[in-house]
Amino acid sequence: MRTTVTKRGQTAIPARLRERFGIRTGDYLEWVDDGQTIKVIPVSGDPIQALRGCARGSGLGRKLLAERREDVLNDR
Repeated sequence: MRTTVTKRGQTAIPARLRERFGIRTGDYLEWVDDGQTIKVIPVSGDPIQALRGCARGSGLGRKLLAERREDVLNDR
């Protein structure tokens, strides 16, 4: 996908990318320059909602409970 930059430094985000990443009017984009490339990262208006479910399937709940049990046993 390719877009053009206007003389004011503006460009359009292709519709497929806006749909795929849920980018809507008024959303923020973070521009990251690593010295060789530029990355554009959509920033959620609600970071808690954006992270919801991201650890699903990682067993995080089981790990947390196991560590808590170990802490309780060590405190006795």
